[in-house]
Amino acid sequence: MRTHRIQIVSRRLVIASVVLVIAVAIWGTQVAESGQGRRRRADFQDVNIVRDVVYKRVNGRDLRLDIYSPKSITRPLPVVLWIFGNRWSRGSKNHPPPLDLMSQGYIVVSIDYRLSGEAPFPAAIEDCKAAVRWIRANAAAYHFDPDHIGAWGHSAGGHLAALLGTSGGVTELEGPGDNSTFSSGVQAVCDMSGPSDIVQFYEAVSNSNEGMAPIAKSSIEQFLGGSVEQNRAKAIAASPTSYVSKGDPPFLIIHGKNDMTIPASQSEVLASKLKAAGIHVTLIVDENRGHGVGSPAFAQEITSFFDKYLKPGSTK
Repeated sequence: MRTHRIQIVSRRLVIASVVLVIAVAIWGTQVAESGQGRRRRADFQDVNIVRDVVYKRVNGRDLRLDIYSPKSITRPLPVVLWIFGNRWSRGSKNHPPPLDLMSQGYIVVSIDYRLSGEAPFPAAIEDCKAAVRWIRANAAAYHFDPDHIGAWGHSAGGHLAALLGTSGGVTELEGPGDNSTFSSGVQAVCDMSGPSDIVQFYEAVSNSNEGMAPIAKSSIEQFLGGSVEQNRAKAIAASPTSYVSKGDPPFLIIHGKNDMTIPASQSEVLASKLKAAGIHVTLIVDENRGHGVGSPAFAQEITSFFDKYLKPGSTK
């Protein structure tokens, strides 16, 4: 009987401990979320935000963007288009944009685009180009400087930013939509950890079961609408390296040497082709970082890059 009672007490203690751990975990999460909310509100205190502006209508639905700008604007400001990245298949414009740029005299536009589960390539790049055209068409209403627009993204977003930079004037990627009389070209690109040669990237992950290779292969297939073997022409058309030419804008490319998702060689090959074409390119390969290179660590380099090429009167 005594043994039985001890077992019951022990079980109760275990259950109580588990409940306590869960409660602490939940509480801790709530505290963390509350703290994050306070920090986000603090970040926004000197920023005007216009949310959910429709920039394109396609297949019966609206694509929207958010505009983050300084509260006091006395002249048109350069714009940085922020493109979120998550394997082209998930995420939204609500992924936090690089808010520190607003204090440096920029307007940041964060966009939604069609994810690969909804529409394969070239849908996403068509949407990004439509967003740039919309920015130019609505420059006067929102104090945009239409002559100084940059693109910035991480991972899949970095790929789309790079593709914006190298495929300027490629009519096959413009897509249907409004504001067709306006250019979709950008004047500077910051590409963080993005793939640049889809064929090469696919071949690399197809021959590996390490790290994120299987997920990367699946993501590429969903983005293209099938395997590279079946969609080789699309894979080439989706590669920023395919369009590199002497008219491309300057690039800042940042990649982690220990990236197990997208190899740093993807950034190296893009930088090499840009340099060969005579384009101003800065490549930073961080020996101590992986896929999440993170913009705060390179805030000074990124701001200096955009200052050089997007601020009126800059020397290019």
